[in-house]
Amino acid sequence: MSSVKQFQVTFDCVEPERVARFWCEVLGYVVPPPPAGFATWDEYTLSQPAKDRGSWFVCVDPSGVGPRLYFQRVPEGRVVKNRVHLDVRVGTGLVGDERLAALEAECARLVALGATHVQTLLADGVNESCIPMQDIEGNEFCID
Repeated sequence: MSSVKQFQVTFDCVEPERVARFWCEVLGYVVPPPPAGFATWDEYTLSQPAKDRGSWFVCVDPSGVGPRLYFQRVPEGRVVKNRVHLDVRVGTGLVGDERLAALEAECARLVALGATHVQTLLADGVNESCIPMQDIEGNEFCID
């Protein structure tokens, strides 16, 4: 049995480019170059049939280590809690007040980008602090 070498994370959303650019800012990802034969993404988009324009967008880790993120337009909105979500790991190795300060600083940065702060879960002796949030379309993620 062969092992998986790469994977991508796919987001269903209403506005793929808007959500992709939000996650680029959150994670330090970038928009890859447009497909071969196109100077810009706008040029590529205009070459597509009108019904397909803006139906997807991607962003990638510039170091090539993290997974590619793929955003696809779907007609229906999100109605229940995500079954999978991203944890943005800004507090790794930190504990107590130092960890909470790092989480709160990242929370403030992401709120400025359009994210919603849902709540702050404080350390309870078993679990360290984390901050559940929602992206610009209401998809859940955590800062931990």
